[in-house]
Amino acid sequence: MKFIKSALVAGFAAGILVAALQAVTTTPLILEAERYEGGMASAGEILVAHFAKNQSDAFVHLAHGTEAHGAKETWAPEDGLERTLSTSIATIGTTFGFALVLLAAMVLSNATITARTGLIWGAAAFAATGLAPALGLSPELPGAAAAVLEDRQIWWIGTALATAVGLFLALRVSTPLAIVAGLVLIAIPHVIGAPHPDDYISDVPSELSGHFAAASLVVHAVTWAATGCIAGFVWERSGTPEAAAAA
Repeated sequence: MKFIKSALVAGFAAGILVAALQAVTTTPLILEAERYEGGMASAGEILVAHFAKNQSDAFVHLAHGTEAHGAKETWAPEDGLERTLSTSIATIGTTFGFALVLLAAMVLSNATITARTGLIWGAAAFAATGLAPALGLSPELPGAAAAVLEDRQIWWIGTALATAVGLFLALRVSTPLAIVAGLVLIAIPHVIGAPHPDDYISDVPSELSGHFAAASLVVHAVTWAATGCIAGFVWERSGTPEAAAAA
C-alpha cells in the first residue's frame, strides 16, 4: 500500500508539473516543426506521442514523419482542451511508471528512501535514460533525419541498460573492480556507436532542432528529479504503522 501510494502521488504531482512545463517548452516546438514536416502527421497525433518522444525517446523511441507516411489514419484528439487533456494524461501515466521503477529499484537495493535519495536516484535514472542516449541519439523533432527505427530502439535500450548497470556498479557496489566494470559498461554503447542516417537531410531548421533537443533534456531531467523526490518524500512521510502509533 505504501509503495502504490508513493508512486501514485509522485506520478500525479510530477505529471501535472511536467505537463505544464511541456506546454510552454517542447509542445510549441513540436507544433512548429509539424509545419515544416509537410502534414505527414496531424498535430494531434504528434502531441499524443509527444511525451515519450521528447523524453529523449525514452523506452520506445517513437518516430514521426517517414514512419507515419502511408500509414492507416488513426484517431487523434482535437486541438484545444481535448488535446491538452490527452497529453497530460499520457504524461501522468508515464511519471507514475517512472515512480514505480525508481521505488522498486530502491527497495530491491535496500536503499534508505527519502526525498534526498529519491532525487539522487532520479538523477541517475536521467543519466541512464536521457543523458547517455542523447550523446548518440539526440531528441528529434518530426521531420528530422533519422536512421531505421528498429536500429535506434535497439541502441537506445542497450545504452540505457548498460548505463544503469554501470552506474549501479560504480556508485552502489563501489569496489575498485566494480567501478572499472561500471565505467566500461557505460562506455561500450558509445564505442559501438549509435545508428545514424546516411544523409543528414531534415525538413526542420537546425535552430529549431537544437532548441528542441536542449528543452527535451531539461524536461526529462525535471521529470525524473521531481518524480524521485516526491516519491521519496511521500514514502518517508508515510512511515510504518508502528512509527505512526508511537507518534
